Amino acid sequence: MNWLSWLGDFFSSPDRRSGPDSIVHRVTEHLLLSGEALLCAALLAVPLGLLIGYTGRGAAAVTSLAGAARALPTLGLVTLAVLLAGVGDTAVLLPLIALAAPPLLVAAVEGVRGTDPDVRDAARGVGLTHPQVLWQVCLPSALPTLLAGFRTASVQVIATATVAAYVGLGGLGRYVIDGLATRDYAVTAGGALLVVLLAVGVQLFFALLTRYALPPGLRGRRRAG
Repeated sequence: MNWLSWLGDFFSSPDRRSGPDSIVHRVTEHLLLSGEALLCAALLAVPLGLLIGYTGRGAAAVTSLAGAARALPTLGLVTLAVLLAGVGDTAVLLPLIALAAPPLLVAAVEGVRGTDPDVRDAARGVGLTHPQVLWQVCLPSALPTLLAGFRTASVQVIATATVAAYVGLGGLGRYVIDGLATRDYAVTAGGALLVVLLAVGVQLFFALLTRYALPPGLRGRRRAG
């Protein structure tokens, strides 16, 4: 089986152990780029989603628009960003942010809307202001849905961040693009496998976070949902 020999050649190469083309270096580049995109998307989408979910104004329209935004071609957005902003981090960050923001926005909206209305009314009845109800009552209730949104956005961004190599940036996409360009299929197969493993690792991280970091009541509510 050729792909097994390709993977063996890839992981046994001295270049994969140290230097600018090592696995550790490329994985670090990939995580930094993906983390920056997720952070920017979260800062934009989560507060807006919490506000829309709490007020209920425009929630249906936001959900529809977010669903449509997921269909945007990332490589096309990268090309457009290069034409507008030139080659650099911005050319990749903007499309990745556009990819990560919709699931985070929808998760924030739906998480807050899923808060028990009686609990919200009770909080208002004891004198809490609207901001206090949002942050002290609705946000904790929305955490399971928010974590699910972060898990979806993270996997999508990590899988798509390989396009950074198209504009000369680093990350695991460097293996895939360079391997295809030089017909070094061992490098291409190894890079693709690392992207898959990284995405699976992120899935497991959020599964563990949901299981162990959330209070038992929220975990039980998530399973019931």
